[in-house]
Amino acid sequence: MVQNRMLLDEETSKTHTFAAPGYSVEQDEEVPADMVAEESGPGAQNSPYQLRRKSLLPKRTACPTKNNMEGASTSTTENFGHRAKRARVSGKSQDLPAAPAEQYLQEKLPDEVVLKIFSYLLEQDLCRAACVCKRFSELANDPILWKRLYMEVFEYTRPMMHPEPGKFYQINPEEYEHPNPWKDSFQQLYYDTIEDALGGVQEAHFDGLIFVHSGIYTDEWIYIESPITMIGAAPGKVADKVIIENTRDSTFVFMEGSEDAYVGYMTIRFNPDDKSAQHHNAHHCLEITVNCSPVIDHCIIRSTCTVGSAVCVSGQGACPTIKHCNISDCENVGLYITDHAQGIYEDNEISNNALAGIWVKNHGNPIIRRNHIHHGRDVGVFTFDHGMGYFESCNIHRNRIAGFEVKAYANPTVVRCEIHHGQTGGIYVHEKGRGQFIENKIYANNFAGVWITSNSDPTIRGNAIFNGNQGGVYIFGDGRGLIEGNDIYGNALAGIQIRTNSCPIVRHNKIHDGQHGGIYVHEKGQGVIEENEVYSNTLAGVWVTTGSTPVLRRNRIHSGKQVGVYFYDNGHGVLEDNDIYNHMYSGVQIRTGSNPKIRRNKIWGGQNGGILVYNSGLGFIEDNEIFDNAMAGVWIKTDSNPTLRRNKIHDGRDGGICIFNGGRGLLEENDIFRNAQAGVLISTNSHPVLRKNRIFDGFAAGIEITNHATATLEGNQIFNNRFGGLFLASGVNVTMKDNKIMNNQDAIEKAVSRGQCLYKISSYTSYPMHDFYRCHTCNTTDRNAICVNCIKKCHQGHDVEFIRHDRFFCDCGAGTLSNPCTLAGEPTHDTDTLYDSAPPIESNTLQHN
Repeated sequence: MVQNRMLLDEETSKTHTFAAPGYSVEQDEEVPADMVAEESGPGAQNSPYQLRRKSLLPKRTACPTKNNMEGASTSTTENFGHRAKRARVSGKSQDLPAAPAEQYLQEKLPDEVVLKIFSYLLEQDLCRAACVCKRFSELANDPILWKRLYMEVFEYTRPMMHPEPGKFYQINPEEYEHPNPWKDSFQQLYYDTIEDALGGVQEAHFDGLIFVHSGIYTDEWIYIESPITMIGAAPGKVADKVIIENTRDSTFVFMEGSEDAYVGYMTIRFNPDDKSAQHHNAHHCLEITVNCSPVIDHCIIRSTCTVGSAVCVSGQGACPTIKHCNISDCENVGLYITDHAQGIYEDNEISNNALAGIWVKNHGNPIIRRNHIHHGRDVGVFTFDHGMGYFESCNIHRNRIAGFEVKAYANPTVVRCEIHHGQTGGIYVHEKGRGQFIENKIYANNFAGVWITSNSDPTIRGNAIFNGNQGGVYIFGDGRGLIEGNDIYGNALAGIQIRTNSCPIVRHNKIHDGQHGGIYVHEKGQGVIEENEVYSNTLAGVWVTTGSTPVLRRNRIHSGKQVGVYFYDNGHGVLEDNDIYNHMYSGVQIRTGSNPKIRRNKIWGGQNGGILVYNSGLGFIEDNEIFDNAMAGVWIKTDSNPTLRRNKIHDGRDGGICIFNGGRGLLEENDIFRNAQAGVLISTNSHPVLRKNRIFDGFAAGIEITNHATATLEGNQIFNNRFGGLFLASGVNVTMKDNKIMNNQDAIEKAVSRGQCLYKISSYTSYPMHDFYRCHTCNTTDRNAICVNCIKKCHQGHDVEFIRHDRFFCDCGAGTLSNPCTLAGEPTHDTDTLYDSAPPIESNTLQHN
């Protein structure tokens, strides 16, 4: 049953509040509670009368027209075959000879008993009873029966008359010209179909309220062009029991004039027999067109058509409010907003749709808040072709493709959403997509949390991007974007990956505790990476490789489990004004043709060296401060050839600069001071150029050159170093010009002249350069060395051999020989002499790629 009721200011019944969402049900004393049937079970939804039925009646299969209420003819159920699912009234009457029992009922049963029986019938049952015979017609038209029914349905205490469109008034029953004003009002307000109710409302141009009872309403043409209110009315879960479906065309269409219309608490289905597009033109369960703004509330919306969408909002001025709806299990798109449409979409459940849960296209610009978008068989939200929208506090998860996809100039704003557990990525921005993604939680996606590619330029700001099964943010294929203020951590691959000519701005992020590296720039990647904090990652804090040229500026890169910044395989770029500290390996490594510009950085606290340049690495290393590293401040080795200018390399726990294994390089105008080992150590066939450097206040030698290395020394100042200024091993030839070697402490020469063991001034942590010997009497090996004073004193008379002038510490003084040293005092036990500083640990990052 469909009811249409005007909301007027006249007095209405306060004891019979109609059962609809937001209304309570109160029983009149005249209707005993035990006469009201409760609706339950799978067949209950097929009985629209159950809201107010006084006793359980058999299921009905058809309903009469308005004329049946007048008792003028028998039921014509054939005219209402499309309503057969709404089993509301008795079956068809049959023209059979009257049996004695029937004759008794019709002719001899007292009126009081017949009226008592009729009091258990509803309005359409009474109309059918009136068709039986003249006596039943008179009794079934009793005003008392109709008054009770009327007040239960419409709540009015006086009949509301609706004689013509746009005209409503209440009457006093005593003054009405006909005997039964209650039944006459029923005829004027009562509609058998939703179409009829809508027609009565829309033709009259008033704001109508239509209650739709339990049942399945099939293939009605529901085009809404006025601000009507249509509410499902059923006990329990109302929307499960009021079902409106169409098999041929869109189930609901809201057209211009339907602003402020309301539809709520019902199931709306589009269920075509042919699921494809071959036999119908419209493919939407619910359409909202231009210049209308209805409210769709607490509805279940389903579509089994494989094209179109469950809900389509299109056109300028289309601005619905859709809230608390369930748009799920559709074989197409769930919610489609296009062609400049807007609207507010809040607290909806959108799941398990074959295509996107939400499409926004062609300047559509909705506001979508607190929706639950999940388990889609495609993408969760898809904005494309200039689609926009404001998405806030949505929970988007477990979709088969990306949680949120942006394509082709789309520009959505996504704020405080959770995008997680996607079967591919979290957010995918491509083909010149844009968008603002602000303060979201993006986590536990199978691929990258955010993908940006093909000239797209989104803003990714203030998000938490974490625990992804691959990377955090992946920018490739000429991607751009502003990546700012995010917390990126715990991802299986790099926190941010930039490749293939991409050029984002990455700033003010925290990138930490990754299972891989922090930032990975490769395959000609670019970008400005500034003021980030990159720390505690398993591999390198930043990788730059394969022709990439990023600018890294004012970052804090620290506490990594391998290298701080790693340039390899022709990685280039600029590294300036950064703090790089406390790494397990070197602060910076440069190798295999890489040629970065490294300037004005502070590189300190490394458990290995400060900067390691090796395997044909290059680079311009200028104006940096390199200090407090556990090993050399700068290592140059294996055919590398960097340029170091105006750096301050100091307070290292090993040497200042160590060049060996064919290393070269230009060292110019550097200050190298207060290092535990040699200010500059040159070894093993290396040939650097040192020009205008100051090497001073070292705790060992100023410059040491050994192992067939050569060097060019021009205009350097070497002073106040403990062991001495310049030390050259046997067989070393250098080119020297205009150097000043002055005021060094010359502790080695002083110890030799005093007859002291050199171990006394070096222990096993330093390697003074002087003449060293072996003692065949004491069975020393080629790994042992003995200073000249121990040869004279401790090994006097032994078979000794001069080896060369080089770096060593005295094994006699260290107590490692069988003959005790008489010069060094209490011996300390140690291993064999090492002639060079311990080599740096090279990154094995490539083994993890």
